[in-house]
Amino acid sequence: MAEFNNVSIAKAANILFEGNITSRTIVFEDGSRKTLGIMLAGEYELNTVHKEIIDIQGGILEVMLPAQDWVRYEGPASFEVPANSKFKLRVHMLVDYCCSFIKNN
Repeated sequence: MAEFNNVSIAKAANILFEGNITSRTIVFEDGSRKTLGIMLAGEYELNTVHKEIIDIQGGILEVMLPAQDWVRYEGPASFEVPANSKFKLRVHMLVDYCCSFIKNN
């Protein structure tokens, strides 16, 4: 999907790691949400509450999910992160991404 229609967009950015990861939250009519953002080169550790599906539009990074080895992704690509977990990123080249949050029912 190249664009999203009928959404609300937060004016304030989500800023992590001194601005090295930034995003904007978008909310759909059904209440589901995604973030659209960029990640600058660096190493990061993030936490999840809900399951996340991260779609890489462009860029290169490696991801270490819980109990797994590093896996390299070059956009376009996607990967899933389990709910209630920590994961590590090594961003090698600016990453343009969309993150979908999947709430448990």
